Amino acid sequence: MHARLTSGFRARALFYYLKGGRVDYGEEHSRTYGHARFGRAYDRGHYPMWDEEHPAHFVGHSAGAQVIRLLQQMLHDKAFDGYENTSENWVVSVTSLSGVLNGSTTAYLGGIRPEDGRSIRFVCLAQIYRVGTTIYHWLDIPWLRRYYDFGFDHFGMSWRTVGVSGLPSLLAGTSGPFATGDWILPDLTIQNAARMNADVRTFPDTFYFSYATRRTTKFCGITVPSGVMHIHPLVFIHVMQLCRWRHFAAEPPCKGYR
Repeated sequence: MHARLTSGFRARALFYYLKGGRVDYGEEHSRTYGHARFGRAYDRGHYPMWDEEHPAHFVGHSAGAQVIRLLQQMLHDKAFDGYENTSENWVVSVTSLSGVLNGSTTAYLGGIRPEDGRSIRFVCLAQIYRVGTTIYHWLDIPWLRRYYDFGFDHFGMSWRTVGVSGLPSLLAGTSGPFATGDWILPDLTIQNAARMNADVRTFPDTFYFSYATRRTTKFCGITVPSGVMHIHPLVFIHVMQLCRWRHFAAEPPCKGYR
């Protein structure tokens, strides 16, 4: 599991991706965040036999590690309608690769306000993400979507759905995922990671592993990412920011940061 721009509720999409069926984000969550309750349909799951007798190992990178932990908690809570027999034991192991398990200060670097962990500063990199992703989804060009999909289908942002008249509110951030905070960057803040960790358990019969990783190189004495051609243009600036990260010399960005 790797990170896209959708929020941690991708755990529900991951369940149906494996088991099969139409993604159900849940009535309460969908109503709260203003999107369709049902998402993509997987006619045949990628691991339809998945259950306690046929458990799986999960590997998550970056925010994907959060998603896997949330999925295991949902399995324990029997949160999927029509699947009353789920349990945490459907997961043998959770492996985190540079997982944002306790949040990341890079969320604030990208433009999330540390005061609330959700709203975006007026001038920041996250605004570029927001506008670029909105236009990307609104244009709904099939070959571009095949190249990279940010995963906001359930918000109905395509011109085929909202038309030209719906674009201004999307760009202004008064509708869509960026209006409600239902996207990945707020989930990566220290505050929201702490809230998630308060609700998500570790389980005695599951193996947990966490690895810190780095994929950078030096160019003229400057740390730069390896494999530049594999980085999506919309996140390239943020990747360069990550390469320049240093420990804070002054006060940390929010209360509770360690």
